[in-house]
Order: sequence, then structure tokens, then C-alpha cells
Amino acid sequence: MSNLNIYVVGAGIVGLTTALELKKDFRNASIIVIADSFYKDTTSYVAAGIFRPTSGDFGKSEEITRKWICDSYSYWETLRRSREADLAGVKEISGYIFSRRYPHIVRNKYIEKLVPIYRQASEDELKLCTGDWKYGSYFSTILTDPARYLKWVHQQIENMDVHIKEKKIDSFSDVSGKCDVVVNCTGLGAKILCEDSSIVALRGQVSKVTAPWIKNFFYGDYDTYIIPGFDSVTLGGCRQYESYDTRFSRYDYLSIREKCEKMIPSLKQAALIEHRVGLRPHRIPVRVEIEKKIVNGMKLNIVHNYGHGGYGVTTCPGTSLNAVQLVKQVLLEKNKL
Repeated sequence: MSNLNIYVVGAGIVGLTTALELKKDFRNASIIVIADSFYKDTTSYVAAGIFRPTSGDFGKSEEITRKWICDSYSYWETLRRSREADLAGVKEISGYIFSRRYPHIVRNKYIEKLVPIYRQASEDELKLCTGDWKYGSYFSTILTDPARYLKWVHQQIENMDVHIKEKKIDSFSDVSGKCDVVVNCTGLGAKILCEDSSIVALRGQVSKVTAPWIKNFFYGDYDTYIIPGFDSVTLGGCRQYESYDTRFSRYDYLSIREKCEKMIPSLKQAALIEHRVGLRPHRIPVRVEIEKKIVNGMKLNIVHNYGHGGYGVTTCPGTSLNAVQLVKQVLLEKNKL
């Protein structure tokens, strides 16, 4: 396998995790990560990073969705238990999800039996936050700080001789003929690169504040969340469909603060650290599949891994492992393995 050349396009959390998993399986292959955006310039950096997937199917089937989630949880839990946990920004966290109107909001079929604790909130717990909460659940899960993890995984792959190249890929012709397989982890960039009209932006904005007294996470109605991390507390949020505006919105900030402070009045004392804005690459289903194209008169094998929406941190290990299996399939067909 020493003559294998694999390109990974995209250096967000999906691209870097995919590159790491590829290098674990293809130790002697030449693996190159190509991207024009890194670290703070990626959507991944904006995410709060809590392991809480949507309760709906985002794979092609419930079976595929469940496997991605289970594989991802195993990956994060293994990392959490390792010596690298603090450097990688992975820890256990517990908290609540409340709703005034809908009982299904506080349930999640994918993680109720996966995480250590997932139970109905008691009447006393429903009163922990201001508001007439009617339904609630308490559960333990995993939090990954994207800022720490992106640095950690970047260092891991560099230590394994994965090369990182800063370059904008405008079309697959830029890599055609140079590699055995290209793994496309371009997120929202796939809208143009793949001419994929099914992927759209879901604009998000969060605020980071100093509130060390917040030990548990809290979710409420209308995309309201308060999530303590390693160095700050994330206040959110918003999901603005097909909005491509990456500028900070004071209106959204005031709305977020109002929603969060209504739940926990003590947050009025929380000092602001910074605002972050990102465009989630929303696609149903998330695209993890093989595509074979003729580019510049040559066959190009592509494995796609993009469209994770607001669940890139949650599910990237599972889809990355899936993508690695598809790369193996491509290489077996080419008699390269």
C-alpha cells in the first residue's frame, strides 16, 4: 500500500477525523489534506460540541443513522477515557432538556439507551429553570470542545506524516489523475464543488460567556441552550434556513441572551467573551457514498462525507469510519489492496 495516494478535501472536524482514521488503516499510504479554511475559519469551531444528535433519521435509513451514532459515541467515549482527553477537549457532561409544549422534544430514540443516564425529570427538577416547564429529561452525555479537538487531531495527523496543504479546490479537475481516491469532506462547499442543490446553509450564532457556576447543560424550547464547556459557557442559538450571512447579528445576540437569561437569571451576571457565527451544512440524508466520475478524460473515484448540518461534532467519527470502509471498497475494486 506504499504507493497509495489519498486526498482528503476539507479540514473541518469531518475532514481531519476522516484523515486520522484513514491513516490508521493505511499506514504506508500518502494521505494529503487539502483545504482553504482551517481551525477558527471552519464551521466546526463555532459548535458547542455536545453529543446530542437529532432524534430523526439523517442517514439513508434508521439502521445507518443508528450505526453512525453508536460508532461516534464509542469513539468519543474511548477518547474521553484516554490520557489524551483533556488535550482533545473531551469530557462527560450532564444536564436537562425542557419543553413547555411537546413531550417528544425531551425524548431521543437514538441515545436514550446509549448514554449512561437518560430519565424523566422530576417535578422538582422542572423548577430548576425559570418557566412553566411541563416536560423534561435528564441525561449524561459527552462534550467535545471543537477548539481543543481541532488542534489535537491536526497534531495527531501531522505526527503520522499526513501532509496538510492550503489550497482552494474549485473543481475535481484540480485533483484528477493525482490520487487513487479523493474523500470529499467540504461541508457547505460541496454545494458548489458537487453542484449539490440539496445542501443548504443553516446559519447559527452563539455567544461565549464566563459563568463558572453553571455546571449542567440546559435546553429549552425555540433552540435555546446553555452548555458549559472547558473554558466558557456557550449560549445559543438560532437556525436560520438558507441564510449565508456570516456577520455577527446584534439582534440575534440580544434574542439569545434574553432566552437564556429567562431560563437562568444568574446569567445576567455572565461576562461576554466573544461571539461566533457559522453556517451549518444541512443535507438530508448526510452524503456518505461512492461516486465515480470522468474528469479530464480520466476516471476519478470519490468518497463523499458531507452534509452533517448541526451534528458534525456528534457524528463525524461514525461517518468517517463509514467513509474509510468505502475507500477500502474502491481500492479493492482497483486491485490496490
